[in-house]
Amino acid sequence: MAHEQGRLSASSSQARLDADEITLLREIAGGDRRAFETLYRRYFPRLIRFLGRICRNPALIEEAANDTFLVVWRKAASYDGSCKVSTWIFGIAWRKVLKALKLDGMAPAEPAESADCCDEATPSPERQAEAHELSRRIDAALCQLPLAQRLVVVLTYFHGLGYGEIAGIAGCPANTVKTRMFHARHRLKSLLADAQEEAP
Repeated sequence: MAHEQGRLSASSSQARLDADEITLLREIAGGDRRAFETLYRRYFPRLIRFLGRICRNPALIEEAANDTFLVVWRKAASYDGSCKVSTWIFGIAWRKVLKALKLDGMAPAEPAESADCCDEATPSPERQAEAHELSRRIDAALCQLPLAQRLVVVLTYFHGLGYGEIAGIAGCPANTVKTRMFHARHRLKSLLADAQEEAP
């Protein structure tokens, strides 16, 4: 019973958040800079984490994030409510980073610093080293996936999105997302196993 109440409460909170973001977009469409700043503060850290897992190039990450918010400011009135605001914004960011990578020739770059949150309790140096090494291996494996598969993995495991939302962002059917995830998981399993064998 308590579990069900918690689930309903979370669902209600998400619904309020969705409605609030729709209101913000309407206000942005009317030229409200405060509404834009609110949405910017809410989404900028999430976009930086998302883009950082996709292209790994700090300059392109910043460019794609800035271009995304420029579109949000200019095109807020075009949001039609057919998807969540988050899906709409992440979809813009995905198209912007694809364009930036294409113009850049998809050149490899040094991994961007992870902006993921850490536990409040400071882990021991050994645990920090282990976590850093695991993160490095995962990032290296992600970089070897095709971009379409990388998108699915990042949005699923690092942003908690469902296949339906990811399909809206990627502009493809949900079944295609499932297929990409299937292949991505197998590829990552192989890459991480190889990395483990090569570790000293």
